[in-house]
Amino acid sequence: MKPASRSLFIGGFFVFSLSAFAEDAALRPWKDAQGRIIQAAFVSATADSVTLRMADGKEHQVPLGRLSAEDQAFIKSQSADGKPPAAPATAQGASPEVSASAMERLPAEKRTWPENVVVPTKSIEIQIAEENPAARKCVYRSEGFEFTSQAKLAGSVMKEVARTFEATKTLVSSLPWGVVCRPPEGFERYQAALYETRKDYIDAGGPENSGGVYMSGDKVFRVPFPSIGLKLLGKTYAKDQNYDGGTLIHEITHQVMDAYLTFLPVWVIEGTAEYTEMLPYNAGKFRADAHQKGLKDHIQEMQKRGYAVEIGNLETHLTMNRATWSGITNVSNKKMGELYFRSVLAVYFFCHLDGDKKGTRFIKFMDAVYGETEALRTFFKDPRVKRFPDGRFSYPTNFPPPDMKSDSAPFKHLDLLLDGRGYSQIAKEMTEAYKAIGVKISVD
Repeated sequence: MKPASRSLFIGGFFVFSLSAFAEDAALRPWKDAQGRIIQAAFVSATADSVTLRMADGKEHQVPLGRLSAEDQAFIKSQSADGKPPAAPATAQGASPEVSASAMERLPAEKRTWPENVVVPTKSIEIQIAEENPAARKCVYRSEGFEFTSQAKLAGSVMKEVARTFEATKTLVSSLPWGVVCRPPEGFERYQAALYETRKDYIDAGGPENSGGVYMSGDKVFRVPFPSIGLKLLGKTYAKDQNYDGGTLIHEITHQVMDAYLTFLPVWVIEGTAEYTEMLPYNAGKFRADAHQKGLKDHIQEMQKRGYAVEIGNLETHLTMNRATWSGITNVSNKKMGELYFRSVLAVYFFCHLDGDKKGTRFIKFMDAVYGETEALRTFFKDPRVKRFPDGRFSYPTNFPPPDMKSDSAPFKHLDLLLDGRGYSQIAKEMTEAYKAIGVKISVD
């Protein structure tokens, strides 16, 4: 059966034009940066996006940066004073967390890095959904997470566990990367499974050399009690006050960025998780403004473990595909640590030392990846796409999904980071930038 509509990409969004509808006088051709054209009517615009109404009456929001220069000029002309539409105003006195929640809609140049990121109190209020210790199944819920535990946990203990999860989600949402943290399709909350012993954890699929793992296949974060600071005192589990949740923060970052993982190089996936892990953190509060101290402390710790402050060949690292990465990390934990260390050094450079030192290039890169995630969401919401329990899906041959191939999709927007520069030039800039903050790094 041939579908009645045709589809195309504009800036990573699927939009639809149904030929069965009569023409509207307000319709005009819109062209994206790749030269693809649709017919739509202008509705409104903000500083970074435009809302278009299709012939069928449906409205779609498209990033301005993905439209042709001619279309951007047309949008500018729609303003009475001939200036681009202003960014939405932020309420006076709004906290950094509130302001950051809408950052994905601000132009990259207008975003700022937060200072202190504190988890909202309401986020860690615990609801008991089920408690059945005999069946080793107790289900607790915070605002954004659902925890399935093998043992009954007191509300105060569960609140302490949830604090790290919710704080990490708040942090990632607050950073100017523009990440929109939403649970995977079909889930009201992010899922976490808590196991009493490491044996239980490993039997459930957790890697033997890990303290916790996020599995993107079933969208579940798996972690044993010791890794979240739980210890048995008599017959009751209590929170260890000396517990360090660094590894947990790393994996939670993967979890809340799940929609982005398909479209990110592995060095960005691991580098961003290492970045959040290295930020000073205590009791639900991240010192995001202390990122340089966090970096230097991390470098000092890695040097103690025998790691050199180096990236090696920059092009090799930034363009490494997943098969090559897995081959290297499977050799030893030492090799894995090297790649993680190199990745956070690269991510930190692009976030704080590159160009205007505000991370503008990296933010634009992440915005382009956000566009890919939205395109994929739009694809799966289309009624012509059928999803199956095992993860497979089907679709009409003339309605293909966005590129999700691991050897191409993660590198589609890498040019936004390069910004016309060669790898050797960036390596030189990286060396000088790190030198300026007192760090000697080897990169070529």
